[in-house]
Amino acid sequence: MSKTAETEGALETRGIEQVPDHERTARTRELFPTWVGANISVLLLTMGASLVVAYQLNFWQALVVAAAAPVLSYGLVGLIGIAGKRGGAPGMALSRAVFGQRGNLLPGSLIWIARWGWETINAVTGAYALLTVLDIVFGIRANSVLDMVTLLAFVVATFAISGLGINAVQKCNKYAAYLFAAFSVLVLGYLVVDTDWSAVFDRSAGSVAAMITGVGLIAAGGVSWIPSAPDFTRYLPRTASSKGIVGVTIGGAGIVVLPMVLMGMVMAVSTPDLASASDPVSFLGEILPTWIAVPYLLIALIGMLLINSMSMYSAGFTAQTLGFKVPRHWAVSVNAVISLIFGGVLMLVATSFMGSFIAFLSLLAVAFSAWVGVFGADMLRREEYDGDALADTGRTSAYWYRGGFSPAAVAAWAVGLIAGLMFTTSDWFTGPLAANNFIGEYGLGWVATVVISGLLYVVLPKPPVVVPAPASAERAEQPASVTV
Repeated sequence: MSKTAETEGALETRGIEQVPDHERTARTRELFPTWVGANISVLLLTMGASLVVAYQLNFWQALVVAAAAPVLSYGLVGLIGIAGKRGGAPGMALSRAVFGQRGNLLPGSLIWIARWGWETINAVTGAYALLTVLDIVFGIRANSVLDMVTLLAFVVATFAISGLGINAVQKCNKYAAYLFAAFSVLVLGYLVVDTDWSAVFDRSAGSVAAMITGVGLIAAGGVSWIPSAPDFTRYLPRTASSKGIVGVTIGGAGIVVLPMVLMGMVMAVSTPDLASASDPVSFLGEILPTWIAVPYLLIALIGMLLINSMSMYSAGFTAQTLGFKVPRHWAVSVNAVISLIFGGVLMLVATSFMGSFIAFLSLLAVAFSAWVGVFGADMLRREEYDGDALADTGRTSAYWYRGGFSPAAVAAWAVGLIAGLMFTTSDWFTGPLAANNFIGEYGLGWVATVVISGLLYVVLPKPPVVVPAPASAERAEQPASVTV
């Protein structure tokens, strides 16, 4: 990321305001390590194991699932990321142009709350990684006090990186990607030599329904990044290639997701307990030799730290769009405290980490997908975003619409959200339409949410699209409106 007036030095001071064109000097290829870093998670190993143990898939079916999931989910991440180069602002700030200044508070609040859960899961996974290293290297056994100490250390480190801003996040992702690649090759080499491949390839095939559900399980992690995509593309110039944004996003994620899921699948053939382990990382110390397990766990710890840093970085923007009148780095602290509290509850009280994780993923995908359907459909008709109108939260804003709401966007979002939940099954909640139909049985509630909310938004009458005045005019004239 090229340095600008707002990002030069260690601390990024820019908040949700639009980035001026002269500061938008980033390059598309810089997105690659960003999305590599966003997927350096041992949870992918556990999800890969679930494809074998819970979904009964064979190697070739798991390969198809592992390849299809990042293309689907991170394809959407890349497409929504195009809005960042068009508008030069974070995703939830651009969302004001779609939902209205007040209407945006509805999906914004839900997405912010959903991030609490995502950051809690990541924080707990990072703490477990550190606990496992302490056990393997020093023989220090976990206890309630040590659980909280490691969790606190992880959250503080996350806050430090995310609070510094985009430069810190992207630099850390770059070096973490190199380290992760090196040690992943070691793990792959070990598995190639140590695995009973006849047991891997002799497994019988599972059902097509299980494959589709598996795609949804793996894709849910990518779906959670969709509203954040513009946060990492807003420093790109308007001339940046849209195809390049989508391609680099899919490539960066896929190069991690595919091998990690397959590694988890292979490991689970000989160690079925991997899919239901009490914590998601301790099994690595049992499956891998110490000389590989320890450095790999440390890399996994760094990966989870970076994933949470990216999430909290975006959460700071979301908090600002909800009306928190504090600098971005202090807005990040709100999520840090929340993830610390919820993480403590999960580590000390919850009986099944993976059960809670998969249930959360099911609901997370639907919560994010309702926004994706509406925002994505709006992108088909909107090429630019008015920075002044985005920043103006009062009645004078061009994005005030009717009482601060865009009725079409809010209605489409609400209907899509409710419809998606009706088709969703999880340990925490099961919708009335989750059985006896294709959508529910195949785990496509989140897909139904995107389609329903998007199509409904397309057909409903919408407010006119605001076209910003040319930058060369120094905004001497008010933005014009055109009805589409």
